[in-house]
Amino acid sequence: MEGRRLYPIGIQTFSKLREGNYVYVDKTELVYRMTHGASGYIFLSRPRRFGKSLLTSTLHSYFEGRKELFEGLAIECLEKEWTSYPVLHFDMSTAKHMDKDRLLSELERKLYGYEQIYGRDESAIYTNQRLESLIQRAYAQTGQKVVVLIDEYDAPLTVCMNNPELFDFVRKKLSRLYASFKNYEGVIRFLFLTGISKFNKTSIFSELNTLTDISLSPRYGSLLGYTHEEVVEYFKNYLDRSAKALGIESDQLLDKLVSQYDGFCFEETVSKKVFAPWSLLSFFAEPERGFKNYWFESGGRPYALLEYLKSHGDTIA
Repeated sequence: MEGRRLYPIGIQTFSKLREGNYVYVDKTELVYRMTHGASGYIFLSRPRRFGKSLLTSTLHSYFEGRKELFEGLAIECLEKEWTSYPVLHFDMSTAKHMDKDRLLSELERKLYGYEQIYGRDESAIYTNQRLESLIQRAYAQTGQKVVVLIDEYDAPLTVCMNNPELFDFVRKKLSRLYASFKNYEGVIRFLFLTGISKFNKTSIFSELNTLTDISLSPRYGSLLGYTHEEVVEYFKNYLDRSAKALGIESDQLLDKLVSQYDGFCFEETVSKKVFAPWSLLSFFAEPERGFKNYWFESGGRPYALLEYLKSHGDTIA
């Protein structure tokens, strides 16, 4: 499967990955299943650097009907129509570490880009009103239901948990914004939210109570991350090269990789584990460095976890 394909580390855009002939672990059968299920409003929680942005980008390309990007993948045989829908795609990771004014400005900037395509209702003043107007206009102008993708929905919240006033402001603003989707089920084809956490007690999910949370669903436990079988299938050459670099057999290397990076399970009833993508890809990039804690080293301090520990009186070194 791998052949001469390029190494995919750090790539979060599906079109770039496919057009650049990078290694892509095919998850599109699960993508098709998710987008054709009983619920059209989906929430998925995963740790950082686990492929949420790449999955969201994959959905973007799929709903735009870019069939050429999916040639040779499982979904090519499953999808018969390849309809092009209007897609509103918002990356909320750019709206963190901001005060009130900068947050509002960033949200307005995100809406402005799509208003250049579909126009703006000047009577829509607030961000939630402008978003509702966008959904209506996109539907009216294209004749197709609208797809809304929100990556890292909780990013603005997790970094201000130690600032109650700012946290409450951000919470209320996002609650109103996300609540807009509840009123437009008839014109929304698919709504997808990702995040690292689920703020159950902040009113965000109570406002948008039509979301189906698939974070621990056995059907989607391997939607992100690599299974043991996928590693062997898609990265065999990298396994062989890394084993040679370390002077061990490929089977021995795989056992070590399983022990070091294969400890994530996202299923309530089934114990099938997946590899952390960032850790595995980082190891393959420089196997001579050994089995480092790449996933932990790749990010800053885990704000949500640290603030939770502080609130419970735990000492943090």
